[in-house]
Amino acid sequence: MAATASAIALPALRTHAWAQGWPTKPIRLIVPYPVGGQTDLIARTFGDFLSRNIGQPVVVENKGGGGGILGVTEVKRAAPDGYTLLCTISSSLIQNRVTVKDLPYAPEQDFIYLTTISGLGGPLVAAEKTGATNLKEFVDYAKKLDKLNFGGYGVGSTPHLLIETLSRQYGLKVEMVHYRGEAPMWADVASQTLDAAAGSYAAALPVLQSGRGKLIGVTGDRLPPHPDVATLVEQGARGKYLGVRAFTAFAVPTGTPPEIVKKFSDLLYQAREDAKVKQVLATYFLQSPSTFDAAQTRFKNDTQVLLELLHELGVKPE
Repeated sequence: MAATASAIALPALRTHAWAQGWPTKPIRLIVPYPVGGQTDLIARTFGDFLSRNIGQPVVVENKGGGGGILGVTEVKRAAPDGYTLLCTISSSLIQNRVTVKDLPYAPEQDFIYLTTISGLGGPLVAAEKTGATNLKEFVDYAKKLDKLNFGGYGVGSTPHLLIETLSRQYGLKVEMVHYRGEAPMWADVASQTLDAAAGSYAAALPVLQSGRGKLIGVTGDRLPPHPDVATLVEQGARGKYLGVRAFTAFAVPTGTPPEIVKKFSDLLYQAREDAKVKQVLATYFLQSPSTFDAAQTRFKNDTQVLLELLHELGVKPE
């Protein structure tokens, strides 16, 4: 693990005087995905909270591309001085280790994870043209096609693992169409270019509201606005992946002074009580940010499960 609570405490005396003056300038918050997706929404919501509580602007910079690689790599290469933060999704930290040749960063060594945030459930949305209203109807539709066009945002990403799991169970032929982030993917569901996609509720909401996409199932728990839409497991889907939930993580480069790490992690956890943050979490059905220790545990456990699953599915670098 990049750092533990005890490891963070060791060099505190050496950095105390220096860290007391922090921050003296704006902080960059790197998001490795485009504007409009759930990761961007979370970054801007928590970035605003940090700005209000540390006395300096937190400037969100979207560095999309390469399944998150460009933005994550930029944070790895940044000076570990407390002026660069990362907000990214779990696939860029876990799945990329299997799906990308010569990954330019080591997730377990290059970063200190401050908190994690995940949704209650992830939506599987079929385009209006499919006519599907549930998993069975979607499978019946897909079996009539030469190939099902399914949207994702990188090999091994949440949508990719989901449709791989379903295609193995139901014998579907799938053509994955990968995007730089969720926003352009959901735009293509709305335009009926894609047959279906999966991702976050926050980013899928405009498609659902327009009627151009239909929520046909959920990974995780049922979503409060759609209590009658059963989870995929309830509809008969099976597979290890269905028990794992993607998360968004905030992190800093390894080597960041311990007192700054603690300040960031404490503030991000405290944000759960902020009125503006609570409103966004409630609106998009996101769980509250975790403690520092819980973030370490989740990263370790999810890494083990997902890496095993990727190897079982035979996912290889592209």
